[in-house]
Amino acid sequence: MKHSLPACPRHIGILRLSALGDVCNLVPTVRALQRQWPEARITWIVGKAEYSLLDGLDGVDLVVYDKATGLKGMRAIWRQFEDVRFDVLLHMQQALRASVLSLGLKCDVRVGYDKARAKDWQHWFTHRQLAPHPRAHVLESFMDFARLLGVEDTRLDWSLPVPEAAYEEARQLTGDQPYLVISPCANPRLRNFRNWSAEGYAAIIEHAWQRHGLKTVMSGGGSPLERDMGEQIRRLCPDIEIIDAIGRTSLKGLLALLDRARVVIAPDSGPVHMANALGTPTLGLYATTNPDRAAPYCWRNQVVNRYPDAVRRYLKKTVETVSWGTRVRHADAMALITLNDVVDHLDRLMAATDDTALAEDATEPSHEG
Repeated sequence: MKHSLPACPRHIGILRLSALGDVCNLVPTVRALQRQWPEARITWIVGKAEYSLLDGLDGVDLVVYDKATGLKGMRAIWRQFEDVRFDVLLHMQQALRASVLSLGLKCDVRVGYDKARAKDWQHWFTHRQLAPHPRAHVLESFMDFARLLGVEDTRLDWSLPVPEAAYEEARQLTGDQPYLVISPCANPRLRNFRNWSAEGYAAIIEHAWQRHGLKTVMSGGGSPLERDMGEQIRRLCPDIEIIDAIGRTSLKGLLALLDRARVVIAPDSGPVHMANALGTPTLGLYATTNPDRAAPYCWRNQVVNRYPDAVRRYLKKTVETVSWGTRVRHADAMALITLNDVVDHLDRLMAATDDTALAEDATEPSHEG
C-alpha cells in the first residue's frame, strides 16, 4: 500500500537529532515548509546540544531527545506524544536508534531517504521515500523532503536566533576589533582525521595579522584534544596576540562570535556550517570528506579541496569511482593541504568579500539579532 502525502499538512514532525552542522543545513528546509504552510505546526525532535544551538527558532516546537538516555529517553518521548498524530513525519536521521524512536510516533505517513541514500536500513522504517538525487549536497538532501511534499519555493533562509546576551558574550572576548575565527578541530571522534596541523594554523594566524590586520580568535569545545591543539598553536605564535575562546563560549555565544567575524577558517565541522548559516565568509579545509557533499553551502567555491588527492593516494581510486560520501580515514590525509593552499584561498576570500560583497556563488542567508 502506497501512503499518500498530505496536500496541506496541519502538523509536520521532523526527526533529526544531530549533528550541529547538519541541523544548520536543515533549517532552510524548515523555512521553506513555513513559507508553504504558514499555519502548519512544526515539531522538531532534536538532540540536546543541537537544541542549545536552535533554541528560539521561531514557529518551531523543539523537543529534546538525549541519546545518552537510551530506551528510557525513547519511552519518555513516546509518552509525551502518545496523544499526538502527525500528518507527516520527516525521518531525516539515518541511524537505527532514530528509526526505532520513529516507530513510537504516530503519523499518517513516515518519509525517509531513497534506498541509495538511506543508511542503517532506514528505508525499512518509512512509508515513502525521496526521489533519487545522486551526488546531492547534505543541504539539498534535506530540501528534497520539502520538494517531495510539493514545496517549490526553496530559497535559502536561516534566520537563526542569536540573543543580545550572546553578542555581549562575544564582545567580552573580542572587543570591537576585526578578527578571524579559527576553529582548528572537528569533533574528536575515533578515526575522524579531519584536523589540519598546528603549524599550518600558526602560519595562517601570522599571515592574517601581517597581510590583513586581523587578530585571530580560536574557538572550540573543551575536550583535551581541542585544548591541546590550542596550546600548540599558541606556542608557535609567541609574538602574536591570540584570543583563546576554546571551551569558553556557549553555543549561542559561538554563533555571535562567528556572526561578528570577518572570516572563519575550520575543517569539516559544525562551525563552518554555523558561519555559513550566518552569512559570514567561510573557508573550509577539506581532504578526508567530500566538499561537494558537505562544504559550507554558500561558500563552496572557496573551499580548500584536497579530497580528490586523498582519494587517489590513500584509496587508490578516483572521486568518480568511490561511493558518494566516502571518507578517507587516513591520519595523513589533511597534510595534503598546503600552507599556500590556505593562504591563497584566504586572500581571495578577503578580496571577494571586501566591502560586504559576497563570494561569486553565495546566496546571503539572513539571521536575527
